[in-house]
Amino acid sequence: MTTHPASAPAARLRPYFATTGRILRQLRNDPRTIAMILVVPAVLMVLLYFIYADTPTPPSQPFTLFDRVGMSMLGILPFVVMFLITAIAMQRERSSGTLERLLTTPIAKLDLLAGYGSAFSLAAAAQAGVACLIAFGLLDLDSAGNPGWVVLIAVVDAVCGVALGLLASAFARTEFQAVQFMPVIVAPQLFLCGLLVPRGELPGWLEAISNVLPLSYAVDALNQVATHPTATGAMWRDLAVVAGFAVVALCLAAATLRRRTA
Repeated sequence: MTTHPASAPAARLRPYFATTGRILRQLRNDPRTIAMILVVPAVLMVLLYFIYADTPTPPSQPFTLFDRVGMSMLGILPFVVMFLITAIAMQRERSSGTLERLLTTPIAKLDLLAGYGSAFSLAAAAQAGVACLIAFGLLDLDSAGNPGWVVLIAVVDAVCGVALGLLASAFARTEFQAVQFMPVIVAPQLFLCGLLVPRGELPGWLEAISNVLPLSYAVDALNQVATHPTATGAMWRDLAVVAGFAVVALCLAAATLRRRTA
């Protein structure tokens, strides 16, 4: 049988693009999910601004408390929101039978999950862009570095949330079970990422745990942008670690995804 070299890659990527397009159309037709992705993080940033609006800045600190906390939240909020939406949406795909039907086709699991991941990652990029626009343009969030680096870190962190959401959905049987993974996967990262207490001041065993959590590196990368006028090697290293977590989570999700029969 003769195979045209130019058509082989296109045929290989067709299921991936078809899955990505289908999920994007579903998101476009779901106003509540769009509001959750685009509006909620921006509203929470505004709320955070008013919480710290009258908090005095210590003389020794170059940034206000809102600048410090708000910078970290630009990485935390996309991660949390995209994890929750992805886990629930994937479980909804399973409960509706769509995912089961797709798993009976020759499409590769990694291609299937890559399609889901790409669609939600595009939504995550829009979310990070809106949140950063509100923070820097409306709320005057101050940073020594370029806000563009903040957007990049927020997007990569949101993609990591998408990948972990896909992984969590592989172990959930209902949407409620998908939500139950929030305190298991997300809450420890919120406590140990350096938002509440600098990671260097944590007890040794908690610092060791924080060293293997992706959100810790996202917050560290954002802190690098907040305090340095140019991109640093530490920022790129932390960003690469977060991206590595996303790739590993996506591969694990593909390995654990299987068809379930009633």
